[in-house]
Amino acid sequence: MPHIKAYLTWRNTVIGAALVFLFLFVLMPLAILVWKSFFGTEGDFSLQNYLAVYSKRRNWDAVVMTVVVCGLTMLFAVIFATGLAWLVVRSDLPFKRQFRSMFFMPYMIPPYVGAIAWILLLTPGVGYVNVILVKYLGFAAPGPLNIYSLTGLVWVMTLFYYPLAFLNVASALEQMDNSLEEAARISGAGPLRVIWDITLPLAAPNFFAGGLLVFAAAASAFGIPAIVGMPSRIYVLSTQVMTYVYMGTPAGMREAIALSVVLMVLAIITMTAGNRILARRKYTLVGGKSARVQAVSLGRLKPVALAAAVLLSGILVILPVGAIVLTSFVNIFGQPLEPGNFTLSHYKYILTFKMAQEAFRNSFVMGAAAATLALLLASLIAYYRVKARSRLAEVSDLIATVPYATPGTVIALALIIVFSGKFGLNLYNTMAILVLAYLIKYLAFAVRTISASLEQIDLSLEEAAQISGASWLQSFKDIILPLVRPGLIAAWFLVFMACFYELTMTILLYGPQTHNLGVVLYELQTYSNQQAASVLSVLILIVVLGGNLVVARVTKGKIGI
Repeated sequence: MPHIKAYLTWRNTVIGAALVFLFLFVLMPLAILVWKSFFGTEGDFSLQNYLAVYSKRRNWDAVVMTVVVCGLTMLFAVIFATGLAWLVVRSDLPFKRQFRSMFFMPYMIPPYVGAIAWILLLTPGVGYVNVILVKYLGFAAPGPLNIYSLTGLVWVMTLFYYPLAFLNVASALEQMDNSLEEAARISGAGPLRVIWDITLPLAAPNFFAGGLLVFAAAASAFGIPAIVGMPSRIYVLSTQVMTYVYMGTPAGMREAIALSVVLMVLAIITMTAGNRILARRKYTLVGGKSARVQAVSLGRLKPVALAAAVLLSGILVILPVGAIVLTSFVNIFGQPLEPGNFTLSHYKYILTFKMAQEAFRNSFVMGAAAATLALLLASLIAYYRVKARSRLAEVSDLIATVPYATPGTVIALALIIVFSGKFGLNLYNTMAILVLAYLIKYLAFAVRTISASLEQIDLSLEEAAQISGASWLQSFKDIILPLVRPGLIAAWFLVFMACFYELTMTILLYGPQTHNLGVVLYELQTYSNQQAASVLSVLILIVVLGGNLVVARVTKGKIGI
């Protein structure tokens, strides 16, 4: 008995420390941010900040534009994702596995890198696509396509956030019992009728949940709206918050906080609605006999579908990545692509550029630190969630998940308020506040990945170690961790890659010595150094795609590509 008490004490002490960390560094900053939003210039509790914010037309315009952009992105993403998911899951399309990886690839490309790629393609006058349309197809200069527009913004947002819906829809279609579809086909229903009357209604909750996930991600995005929207004076809530923070005045900060709270509430409501839709569905996707999915024959449409899949793969991946790679070798952007207009000088510039070198070092150090801390903390939270299955375990899991649904600008503002010296700890302009921000934002990645691995481990192994005299730390280190090693490696890389190129929080929190690759790339693009920005984008892509390959190999394709 004394040994069992010591075992429980060690476990409770370590897990308790993890829960205290969650409360102090995750829950408390967000709670203080909400609390501060209700205090005006006189320091009294009031709605003054909210009244000031929403008495201004530009803020209402930002709210409306956020709803419009995110709503259109959600609509087109769900339609797009549904069609692609059906092709690679339910049809007999050739090379389905390869196309599935290709259709998921945009999720691995940093969104603002994708935005830069489409700027290179669709800028009037000099964008590669516009140049081709004018030169070879007779369109009037500067070309018919303009990336700096509402249409361009929604286009880029859709292309880089639809994979969130794609994952939900593909999962539903894979698990669906196809007996009802077979019965409909036997009864004489055509393929389109079966899809409309059977497949879509059965998987509707996953469509809606995936769509709401896209809406929440789009609402919290900063990189694409900043790079594509702001030059055309299209402001959404995330970029409007940034504008107020950059004012550098107490009034600007108060209005930024009030807008941030609204943005956080919008994101959390959306994510919660998506989870409830999935939790309350009143049917079973997987039947009792078999979950095997029978491929629907495309018949004479198979060559057309194959050609469409190849074309879409080119548009989604090859075209934007190719534009970035090509531009990285171009001497003068906008000039004809002739042998004399190609150079390696931009690579030499970036590789010898002191700020870029510091950014690479900072990105690696901060990403590795955040990933390692997230791994340690997530291992304890996931263990507690899977093994304890108590109300407190559910609450701790919720606290770890909420920041992922919270826009990065909101988290950054919360950390500025709490860790700028007012509460006894000043981390502003330090690397520590950035590592903390990354840890808070992406902790859910690690918790979810490790929890999935822990679910597969029987509790009897740990009990056997306990009976044999091992302490909880020994059994956790020698039994649990080795068994979930693939999940741990995947969790580390998933957090590291997200932190490596992070922009939304970093743009608010970085100091003179703590800029990362996202900030340097944003500044290069903002100051119209397209070729240098493209070189840096290529280097970021190499690291990110390489990391995804490692995750895919370690997890045998279950996570990542």
